[in-house]
Amino acid sequence: MGGVQSTSAADIEAVLDESGPDYEEFSFEPASGGTRADVYMVSLVYRGNEYEVVVKFKPEADDRFAVEPKLHEYVAKRTDVPVPRILVFKDEPERSVPPYFVTERVRGDNLADQFGEMDHGDWERVIEQVGAILGEIHSEIAFEAFGRLMLYDDRITIRNWRGDWRDYFGDLTRSHVDRLDGTPFSRVQSRAADALDESLSVVPTDGVPRLVHDDLQPTNLLCLLDEPAPVSAVLDWQDTLAAHEDYQLAQAEFLYIDSTFDDPDVRERLRERLFDGYQSYHDFERDETYERAKPVYQLSTLLWRMTGFEDAFAEDDLGRARAEFQYRQQFDRLVDELPG
Repeated sequence: MGGVQSTSAADIEAVLDESGPDYEEFSFEPASGGTRADVYMVSLVYRGNEYEVVVKFKPEADDRFAVEPKLHEYVAKRTDVPVPRILVFKDEPERSVPPYFVTERVRGDNLADQFGEMDHGDWERVIEQVGAILGEIHSEIAFEAFGRLMLYDDRITIRNWRGDWRDYFGDLTRSHVDRLDGTPFSRVQSRAADALDESLSVVPTDGVPRLVHDDLQPTNLLCLLDEPAPVSAVLDWQDTLAAHEDYQLAQAEFLYIDSTFDDPDVRERLRERLFDGYQSYHDFERDETYERAKPVYQLSTLLWRMTGFEDAFAEDDLGRARAEFQYRQQFDRLVDELPG
């Protein structure tokens, strides 16, 4: 996880001077949500009109930054999934600033910031569209092996590729366990490692490697709740994998349904909407193989969230305490649900 550097008005000004029009004035503010990079909403005045763009700087020690703007274009060419249009990408800026890219500013608010005002109808439409987005991506974009996506010679490729999904997923999840050092959850490391080793055999070895957005949490969706298709943009494509489609679907169940709702009837209704949306683009069956592996995939997702806990809740004491309690509850539940 790359560190976030402090960005000043001079950095934004350098970007606009290098890549923007002859603006008259500008203002900027940090983006809300779960991003781990320096991301800023920028407003500028050009010929008397105000325009809004988003500037994202490369985090320190991030060797995969260039894949994100490439993926925006890659996904937009192959699907109708809403992604912000890339306006500028500078991997080697002429000015003294980190590499950056600039996108259009898409209408909509962060989904997580709208939870309090959402009714059941809003949730059903959002979750069905999330399913449709995943189904369309999985139906249109596949790879020859499993692994993390990289950019090589301006082409999307796979780092340290694997032909065996179980092996790759096991190593991915063990890396999450290792990164619990220094977090409030370091004491569950041994239990998590044992649980993974005991349950990994239910994860299939084969499957078609699909494009998986591995950070598709509510903070990375922009939504207009009064629209029939409320999701206006999918953000933050820096964590992307060639992975098994079941992994992404189990992750979506966890992030959008099981972590938010307690009522089992509500959960099941929303699951049906998720899979209705998915199956409108891509064939899928919730069979025993999926259901047995689902808690393993969801435990992996929770461990990944635990690794980012300090960054996500650094300045919110009340939210931090609630999240820590919730994460511990979820960990106990998922370990109990793992196949014996």
